[in-house]
Amino acid sequence: MMLTLESGRTQFGVGTSRHISVVTETYRPEINGVALTLGRLVDGLRDLGHLVTVVRPRWHKAEPRWRQQDDAGAHPGVTVVPGIPIPGVHGVQFGMPSAGRLRRLWQRERPDVVYVATEGPLGWCAVRVANQAGIPVFSGFHTNFHSYSVHYRFGWLRTAILHYLAYFHARARGTIVASLDLADRLRELGLEHISVLGRGVDNRLFNPTRRCAALRRAWGAGEDDLVAMSVGRIAPEKNLGLAVKAFRAMKIVSPSARLVMVGDGPSRASLQKQHPDVMFAGVQTGDQLAGHYASADVFLFPSETDTFGNVTLEAMASGLAVVAYDYAAAHQHISHGETGLLAPLGDAQAFIEAAASAARETGRARAIGLRARTSVSALDWPSVVERFLTILLPPGERERSAHAA
Repeated sequence: MMLTLESGRTQFGVGTSRHISVVTETYRPEINGVALTLGRLVDGLRDLGHLVTVVRPRWHKAEPRWRQQDDAGAHPGVTVVPGIPIPGVHGVQFGMPSAGRLRRLWQRERPDVVYVATEGPLGWCAVRVANQAGIPVFSGFHTNFHSYSVHYRFGWLRTAILHYLAYFHARARGTIVASLDLADRLRELGLEHISVLGRGVDNRLFNPTRRCAALRRAWGAGEDDLVAMSVGRIAPEKNLGLAVKAFRAMKIVSPSARLVMVGDGPSRASLQKQHPDVMFAGVQTGDQLAGHYASADVFLFPSETDTFGNVTLEAMASGLAVVAYDYAAAHQHISHGETGLLAPLGDAQAFIEAAASAARETGRARAIGLRARTSVSALDWPSVVERFLTILLPPGERERSAHAA
């Protein structure tokens, strides 16, 4: 029998539902890979009948009004704690330590397991409180903060940040990462109990059938013109200067080529000023984002810092030929020359040459995009959610937890 509570949450019979608490310094409606992934995981767990509560920071007063209004809305199952912006990193914030709030929250409604997705002050506090309370706690390694430091003028802290991250994750029962190569790198730091949780893609949303001739005309591109695209945060750590260099090489062999950048961030104004021929489409979501993907031909993903890169799968599902470095999602899901074009990590010239080859051989690029679409057609989020649940609460542990409830 199902009972609906006043908070809007649903509680199921003992033995069928578990309580999972997610602690994160980024969550929807923020638009980034971590927030997207967590939203999918939370929704998927709730669809399976589990109680999922979320702890995340309150938006700072300087944030856009729509974010502040999101805080004002009473979202069932979401607890908001104080947050502060990270100095020098536009649009990113930490959650403040909230030990008392977490203790009261988890004493009132004790979770079966806690998943801490971010390593800031709030995340550190959550790991400590969960351990003190004897609640199993897992951590997620979603962001290469040590690599980001180089792009935000505190690269001198890189080694210290790396040691902190290793110490942080060692305090959890296990650490969840997105790719095998990241798991290997963390094991080299001495971390144990690492589980790999891949990512899914909504193949119904991201689909070549959403290609829009009117949108392409708005970009100044005819049906036979080549359109390159990047999607994501427009920020130093995304290495978008290389995307522009690759585009310049593409224009040499295909003068009518266009480059469209989807997203926003601290580097947008300077890039827009330096490259007036590049189209900046701003933040796009849902059907509009899917239409942008499908209306392009080649996807440029020059990042060297992402732990996965969900946009890679979205572009592949949309039928684009992806040009990326051979790591993370691209390493895991792209076969070079078959379902995408790969360059050795850090080899900027190889990346540029791969992009130029896509412009030179447009027929081959179209065939690569079609094969890419087919190759990711079996990836879905429900399977990822099931895997996530198995990591957090293996079947035997779920049964013990149910009997103790």
